[in-house]
Amino acid sequence: MYLLIVTLLLPGSFVAGAFGRFLGSRGTATITTMCVSLCSIFLLIAFYEVALGASVCYIKIASWIISEMFDAFRGSLFDSLTVVMLIVVTFVSSLVHLYFISHMSEDPHSSRFMCYLFIPTPFMLMLVTGDNSIQLFLGWEGVGLALYLSINFWFTRLQANKAAIKVMLVNRVGDFGLALGIMGGFTLFQIVDFSTIFACASAFSEPNHFFLFCNMRFHAITVICILLFIGAVGKFAQIGLHTWLPDVMEGPTPVSALIHAATMVTAGVSMIARCLLLFEYLPNALIVVTSVGAMMLFFAATTGILQNDLKRVIAYFICSQLGYMIFACGIFNYSVSVFHLMNYAFFKVLPSLSAGPVIHAMSDEQDMRKMGGLASLLPFTYAMMLIGSLSPIGFPFLTGFYSKDVILEPAYTKYTISGNFAFWLGSVSVFFTSYHFFRLLFLTFLAPTNSFKRDMLQCHDAPILMAILLICLAFGSIFVGYLAKDMMIGLGTNFWANFLFISPKNEILAESEFATPTIIKLIPILFSTLGAFVAYNVNFIANEFIFALKTTSFGNGLYCFLNKRWFFDKVFNDFIVRSFLRFGYEVSFKALDKGAIEILGPYGISYTFGELAKQISKLQSGFVYHYAFAMLIGLTIFITIIGLWDFISFWVDNRLYFIYTVTFSFINLEGDISTN
Repeated sequence: MYLLIVTLLLPGSFVAGAFGRFLGSRGTATITTMCVSLCSIFLLIAFYEVALGASVCYIKIASWIISEMFDAFRGSLFDSLTVVMLIVVTFVSSLVHLYFISHMSEDPHSSRFMCYLFIPTPFMLMLVTGDNSIQLFLGWEGVGLALYLSINFWFTRLQANKAAIKVMLVNRVGDFGLALGIMGGFTLFQIVDFSTIFACASAFSEPNHFFLFCNMRFHAITVICILLFIGAVGKFAQIGLHTWLPDVMEGPTPVSALIHAATMVTAGVSMIARCLLLFEYLPNALIVVTSVGAMMLFFAATTGILQNDLKRVIAYFICSQLGYMIFACGIFNYSVSVFHLMNYAFFKVLPSLSAGPVIHAMSDEQDMRKMGGLASLLPFTYAMMLIGSLSPIGFPFLTGFYSKDVILEPAYTKYTISGNFAFWLGSVSVFFTSYHFFRLLFLTFLAPTNSFKRDMLQCHDAPILMAILLICLAFGSIFVGYLAKDMMIGLGTNFWANFLFISPKNEILAESEFATPTIIKLIPILFSTLGAFVAYNVNFIANEFIFALKTTSFGNGLYCFLNKRWFFDKVFNDFIVRSFLRFGYEVSFKALDKGAIEILGPYGISYTFGELAKQISKLQSGFVYHYAFAMLIGLTIFITIIGLWDFISFWVDNRLYFIYTVTFSFINLEGDISTN
């Protein structure tokens, strides 16, 4: 059964890619959806055996790379982390595949899109089940490829092309860090197998193990963990490498739901959680993780409050939730991070897929300012969007309430600067997240309509298949947190016994449960309520005040700063991208490719010998005495050099001959260029 879980998706992927155009949209969707759904069913059985039965399954499939003392096997590891991640991946993927059948049935290239949509799932299975870093890296790159293809599905749209290229380039930076981390791990441990690396981690965490770079010593495992985290930052869209995430919205609606909820973000959390035994011994590396997660959370929450694109608002909500998961890992709360990811898969996909019927009803209009009054026309979609908005802001007794508070409270009871920094940024971000979600609801569904009459007349709610899927996700957004809380993060649970290890000095979950003051526990709920109240007043009551504020220099500057996403794109373009482009043209292209390489390469050699042959041909006068004189002069010079070689060799370096030859070539080339 476990082998079937790993291999079941491969035939479906092959059929969708090779025969999709012959099977048509419906046939391709049927095959791929059946494969993913069967995989989900098998994973439920695996979940019972591995997680609930505390029975780890390890399968060594075949030898992969064997070179002297280096062995890398193709294997699959099923523990609690693996089965939880895979259930999230396959369940969300199967729902998105079903959603696709209804949402894009009229697209002429839907069979090709179904192939693109199916690609991330088998690569995620390879990444999550991999028992070595090479297999993880292959799955990692495959997910990135699937992201590029999915975003660029509408390749005739210029913005989709630009977004896909941007996604690929930004992810290259993170992938380069991950590759360096894997190489560093192999250099230190001489193996790529996870179980061996984690078994040796405590021994290699001593200060006497270091890398030497620029005559400076760097602690080896700290460097490896930071590089691995850079890889996670790229895929996980954390601050610095986050600029690609909003551009995913240029692709079709199912792309954002599948990529964000089931693949890309799962890849980042899976990698950090899998390597927790490396991070466990390095509090300095975890301070970096905590700080980056908290800053990304605050950045995304503040940026989303002034975005006007419906899908872009949801994208920045995604960024903020990713920040929660990252800083939960940074405070040794790995189980809570994975629990929040499982909850997030429901309450993230729900608003993303609910946005599809809204955009379709408004004739593909995504600007919220041009909507309004849709609550009476799309009551079911409004109800789904309301549930998907209340759950992530931590509304009491919904799914998000049970994981978000358990992330913030341990940050407070960590009693460190980084912990308090993360707690207060996270708490303030709850206010901004609540504001921009309620702003979305007010502008789209409750405010007076600003849309065209023809759009209002053609409005229709979600079709029956789409409605069933949204109801399933709404059920998860309401009940999953309550049902799974005690099992996954309850005190004394052994759910993670076959995967999770936390040093006793880092265990703070019990203290956060009983030692956190009540007022601290109430802060997230108070901020959520305040955000909803402010959103109502700003969008319905205080319109004149807000307009007057925006016309002032301070208000205009603040609006531009937040609406333009803290000018990250401008800074990257002006100071980094342009510098690289200038270097690529002036140095790499003109000086190297068209300069030194061509002159010293085939073109320079052929040109030099051609010119040399022309000059020598001019010496052919046809007179015998000229030839006799040249032979005499040459023989005299040769005999003189041979006779005085001991004296000459002391003053002349043989390497000068090469310099003379190259100089002669340049002189000839420059003379010819100036003549032409």
